[in-house]
Amino acid sequence: MQSLEGVNILDMTHMPPGQFCSMMLSDMGAEVVRVDQPPRKAASGDGGGVTARFEEMMGSGYGAFNRNKRSIMLNLRDEEGRRVLYRLVETMDVLVEGFRPGVAERLGVDFKTLSGLNPRLIYCSMSGYGQDGPYRDMPGHDINYVAIGGALLTFGDPPPPIPNFIADYAGATLHAVIGILLALLAREKTGKGQHVDVSYTDGVVSLMTQFTGEYLASGDLAAAKAQSNMIVSNAGYGAYKASDGKYVSVGCVEPWFWENLCRALGREEFIPDHANWDKQDEIKKRFAETFSTRTRDEWFELFKTMNIAVGKVYDLDEIFTDPQVLHRQMLVEIPGRQGGMEKHVGIPVKLSDTPGKIRSAAPLPGGNTGELLQELGYSDSEIKALAEKGTIHLPQ
Repeated sequence: MQSLEGVNILDMTHMPPGQFCSMMLSDMGAEVVRVDQPPRKAASGDGGGVTARFEEMMGSGYGAFNRNKRSIMLNLRDEEGRRVLYRLVETMDVLVEGFRPGVAERLGVDFKTLSGLNPRLIYCSMSGYGQDGPYRDMPGHDINYVAIGGALLTFGDPPPPIPNFIADYAGATLHAVIGILLALLAREKTGKGQHVDVSYTDGVVSLMTQFTGEYLASGDLAAAKAQSNMIVSNAGYGAYKASDGKYVSVGCVEPWFWENLCRALGREEFIPDHANWDKQDEIKKRFAETFSTRTRDEWFELFKTMNIAVGKVYDLDEIFTDPQVLHRQMLVEIPGRQGGMEKHVGIPVKLSDTPGKIRSAAPLPGGNTGELLQELGYSDSEIKALAEKGTIHLPQ
């Protein structure tokens, strides 16, 4: 048995954070149906646009975020397409959407409309700034949400561009998963669904709690920034280049870790200076000189048995060679949709009694359209008529 067995989810998202959310739930047993938009033909009518669209949809990102799902290709701008969606919604427990606020209403697939069809429906909206407020209609990306949430300046001044995992995946994906699970628990008590409003920016603000807590408590911005910078200013917290050009990360902010680090590096003279902020730059320089005398892996092997917080700094091609990562089954292989085996990132939440499971690779976009319509009671002739009209798309 899996934790979310029997939970049916309709994934109407079009960006990876939403797809990742429903994938995490599907890994735990939920049955997820994706709603993909039919491809549009190229202006020349040669069908090239269709091919390009399918290639785009079936890229590596699609496969990474859409395992364990089925897909229906449905034109929501068509009245009959919406009727199909409404029949699907009647069978669902959860719907996840990632439209900009206002779009769902214009399409007739908003919470008010769909909860009227299915009062038990949990409707999760994922948007940059949320469903209300002065910024709700603004476009944005991870860097904008991270900036407004106060996280960007923690990476340096001037702030650098950073990868999109903070707002997109920590701020939005994980908070959406939590919100959906909480709403499912609440429904057990109330019998009613509800609207889960997830803002990427709200998620970032929440993630900043460690850093903003001092300011909210004291009102002293300088003191709060000094407190938040204390860790990263410490010579025992950072990454140092080894003799092979690779890096070693150390996280020795506690006094006992610091003392062990200094002894391992042969820099015992710095043990008393753990919290001497005037000497941190000098210490970093001396540490860097010492780290340059051995390879990354040599330092790691030395440190890992000496009660020192240490880690190798990996590039992407090294992550899945690490014995700890492999032992924890964070790399798995499953049969691919087109034959052969596909490699996937494993399931991070380990449950002893109801573990997650990767049951299937990502579907061909729209590849389950026919069977899903049959499950809803559509006849073969009705399905053919919908396909001919362009309401649905049946991939060849």
